[in-house]
Amino acid sequence: MGRGKVQLKRIENKINRQVTFSKRRSGLLKKAHEISVLCDAEVGLIIFSTKGKLYEFSTESCMDKILERYERYSYAEKVLVSSESEIQGNWCHEYRKLKAKVETIQKCQKHLMGEDLESLNLKELQQLEQQLESSLKHIRSRKNQLMHESISELQKKERSLQEENKVLQKELVEKQKAQAAQQDQTQPQTSSSSSSFMMRDAPPAAATSIHPAAAGERAGDAAVQPQAPPRTGLPLWMVSHING
Repeated sequence: MGRGKVQLKRIENKINRQVTFSKRRSGLLKKAHEISVLCDAEVGLIIFSTKGKLYEFSTESCMDKILERYERYSYAEKVLVSSESEIQGNWCHEYRKLKAKVETIQKCQKHLMGEDLESLNLKELQQLEQQLESSLKHIRSRKNQLMHESISELQKKERSLQEENKVLQKELVEKQKAQAAQQDQTQPQTSSSSSSFMMRDAPPAAATSIHPAAAGERAGDAAVQPQAPPRTGLPLWMVSHING
């Protein structure tokens, strides 16, 4: 006799229900993989257990791409088919869709922050780890690029400052040379002028020490000769009148 039709209803025994869930889940995931490989189809499978644990399968690297494609397709189809009254009702659907998307993004953000990891299995944790490592590589690459750019800018500033320093040193040396040359030119002029000034102001040398007799005769002659009137700037007749 063949196997009779099995009536589908909830399994009351908790252990049997869990065993059946594990078997059917594995078979469903296997069938989804087979149809995606054999028929080259894009498949997205989402399963939530009674405890809220998530099981998923997707042909793409991320389930969000398939969900976004499904949402775009379903939303575009509904817009073309539905009437104006139905379009107004789609706002609620859009709100639920956006709310679910926000919740998914928040959940992914918590996973990236290392929170709520209990619902992830080993494969999902490995994918999350690879994603974090890839993000760290990009961050470090960008950081190294900015550091190299800042170092090159500092090196350019250093070279420009060194060139300015060389120019200033050259100008300083030229100024010092010009000042030294000017001092060399002024020193001979001052020495010559001081020597000529000393020659003009020096009194005539007395010859009394060499010829004392002649000096005595000159003194006597000077006593005999009349003294010249002092130079007062007055006429001679007035000076003689004053003396007389």
